[in-house]
Amino acid sequence: MFKSKIDDTQEMVKLNFAVLAVSDTRTLETDDSGALLKEMIEESGHNVLDRDIVTDDKQLIRQRVQQWISNADIDVVITTGGTGFSQRDVTPEALEPLFDKVMDGFSVLFHQYSAAQIGTSTIQSRATGGLAGETLIFCLPGSRGACRDGWQGVINFQLDSRHKPCNFLEVLPKYSSR
Repeated sequence: MFKSKIDDTQEMVKLNFAVLAVSDTRTLETDDSGALLKEMIEESGHNVLDRDIVTDDKQLIRQRVQQWISNADIDVVITTGGTGFSQRDVTPEALEPLFDKVMDGFSVLFHQYSAAQIGTSTIQSRATGGLAGETLIFCLPGSRGACRDGWQGVINFQLDSRHKPCNFLEVLPKYSSR
């Protein structure tokens, strides 16, 4: 759907990720979406340094992600779950106040890609992203399909240092000097 150009003459820079599932019903053992994200991230050549699950509680979500933001080893946090419209869905409310910069384009591209897969049902997601300090944060819906769409359709390319004409490593201070 989208054109992406990878410059295979360059070596890929491996990033360090943390994955957070937000759910009142899942455990780490039953969290298929978080497991899928971990698998896709690692298959892309990156590292998942931590993976966790918290309930749909604004304070718990924010506290866990703040811990990762303060960890200089974590470059990217991806959350899955809590982006819908039910009363318990509070991931955007928990994390958007942490953003120094909102990534409006992520939501737009996610919805475009997702609409090609599930039609107008994509409107029920409040997928969002932003930069908090030097940590990129992406908030995806809780379904495996949405995680696959978000990773394969948008996030993977922007976090590949070989992606042209630009990628997010060029704006992250610890990588931009390379």
